[in-house]
This record gives sequence, C-alpha cells and structure tokens, in this order.
Amino acid sequence: MKSAVAITSKIHLNLNLNLRRNHLYSPLSRSIFRGKAKPVFQSPPLIRTHSSNPNPNPIMASSFKPEQARAPPALPLPTPPVTKFKVGLCQLSVTADKERNIAHARRAIEEAAEKGAKLIILPEIWNSPYSNDSFPVYAEDIDAGGDASPSTAMLSEVARLLKITIVGGSIPERSGDRLYNTCCVFGSDGKLIAKHRKIHLFDIDIPGKITFIESKSLTAGETPTIVDTDVGRIGIGICYDIRFQELAMIYGARGAHLICYPGAFNMTTGPLHWELLQRARATDNQLYVATCSPARDEGAGYVAWGHSTLVGPFGEVLATTEHAEDIIIAEIDYSILELRRTSLPLSKQRRGDLYQLVDIQRLNSQ
Repeated sequence: MKSAVAITSKIHLNLNLNLRRNHLYSPLSRSIFRGKAKPVFQSPPLIRTHSSNPNPNPIMASSFKPEQARAPPALPLPTPPVTKFKVGLCQLSVTADKERNIAHARRAIEEAAEKGAKLIILPEIWNSPYSNDSFPVYAEDIDAGGDASPSTAMLSEVARLLKITIVGGSIPERSGDRLYNTCCVFGSDGKLIAKHRKIHLFDIDIPGKITFIESKSLTAGETPTIVDTDVGRIGIGICYDIRFQELAMIYGARGAHLICYPGAFNMTTGPLHWELLQRARATDNQLYVATCSPARDEGAGYVAWGHSTLVGPFGEVLATTEHAEDIIIAEIDYSILELRRTSLPLSKQRRGDLYQLVDIQRLNSQ
C-alpha cells in the first residue's frame, strides 16, 4: 500500500519540551510524594466493592488503585447515539485561490454525503496555503461569521442542508490582534458546536530537512476540545497535537469514542511518524482515530505527506489512501470499543498507586 522509505541519514527532531501544556494536563508520579511534598490533587479514599466477577488476585488489584490513575476519575464511555455509521475523509488539493478552495471543499463534502457519510472531516488549513505569510491574509473572524468567515459559513450551510456532522479541518482564525489555527465542528442542524484552537504549535527544526516555526504568526489555543455529536463523543486535535499523548489520554478519560486530527505532516516526519502516531493514540486509549491531510502538491512551499487514515481501537488501519486527492469512505462501529476494552481491560490494570494523569481543566471546574 505504501512504498518503502529509505532513511539514509540520522534525523534529529528537536521537540521542545516547553511545548507541553502543563497547565492543561499533569502526569504525576506518586513515588515522588513519599517525602514531605504532596500531590496537587488528593484522590478520594479507595472504596473496595464486591464483584460478581472476582479478580484472581483481588488484594493486588485493590492495591493498584486503577481508578486513581486519572484525576478526576475517568468518565464511563457514554452510549453513542448511533452504533454504526460512515465517515468521509476529504483529502483536498489546496491552492492560493480561496474562493476556489471553498467551492472545492463544498463539492467534496457533497460527494462524501452522497456516498453515505454522516461524519465528514476536512484537512488542516484547507482554505489557504500553509505558510506563516499566508495565515494573516487568509484568516477569518469565525465569531463574526457571515461575510467575515466565508469558509465556516459554507460549512454551516452544507451541514444543515445535508444533515451531517462536519469536523471542518482547520483554517486561520483572526480574533482581535491574534491568529489561531482553528477547527470548527458543525452539527447536523448547521450550528457551530465546538471550536478547537491548535494547542501545540508546530515549531520544529530538523537540520537539512525542514524548519517551520508556527509560533511566528500563530497563538496557541488554551483548551482541550471534546464535543457530543449525532455520531458520538469526539475529541479534536490539530496536526502537531497528535504528538502529545497526554491530550489524547484526557479525551479518553472524558469518554471519547473518536479523536479527529486534521493534519498536514510533511515529507520528512510524515513517512516516519504519521501512521505510527495515529495507531499509538488509538491503541493506548482504545478508541477510533481519524486523520485528514491535504493532498500533496510538490510545487507548494510546504509539501504535505497526505495519507488520510482511519484507525480502529486495536490500532488497526481500517482505511487509508496515498498522497493524491481522494475521498475515503469507511465504517465506524462503536460496538467494537467495548469488545476491545473487555479483551484488554487496561482501565482496570492501571497503577494509580504509581502514576496519575491530572485533567486540570476538569479538576478546576469541579
């Protein structure tokens, strides 16, 4: 399906540790609190209950305190509104003509809906070339809507007319004097139901390969985004967000059925990490992961890897494509989630006595 990629030189990917958003999530090791210091979140006392399905070693299981590995405790997986449905991943070509990009995206959405897709996902930065110079020029005032945001106005209208849910990739957003890389989610009534601003900005330097500093023009978002839709509970990340497993873990603990990552990986990191990261996020959290990339344009200043993909909760690639324009239609079956979680009961095997992921936003809202 994919051609082999020969790596002939050692590549150093400079991932700045400062990009981790410690005010949004905090992985704690309980072993460091054996002295005088105390954790920022004190979990409630463990309540032991009797089970009709006893563990072979209940004393050991109790001492592991799996329910305390997430703070606040993980939410149960909600019953989704539908069990099976089709998703459409629209891998679009992007040009410098914004009006053309909007019309082209609309046609792709309509085609995916005609093929039965109830959830449609667009790529990262689908209405604009991907460059720091282009972001200010193509940016839209999403909150103002209407003529101030023709891209989201189109998404709202087509979602309402076709009665579908749209994860609208991302576009440059202008809010006051700041720019964001923003994904809008529209419900089947055409209403904006979520807006995710890219939390982890794409600032990398791989000598001799690629340097891109997104923070030269964009501001990082401040909020994880999870939304209940007609096709289940969906967590949203944008491209570089996929590298940070803490965000996906938060979505898993909040009961997500699916995480959508519009993304435009490049020709250096794409062959190495794109599929790997999707499968890792799906496997670790036992949920579906869907990604949507722009199609590859060899003549562009930034060349996307492509390969939009749907991954199942066992880390299996359910559908993918190569680098050209394409519309992938695939089925999501949420009944598989419980099956996989029963086969591998990770949530019951976590060591809350040793580590804990703190969802700071949920904790502060209590």
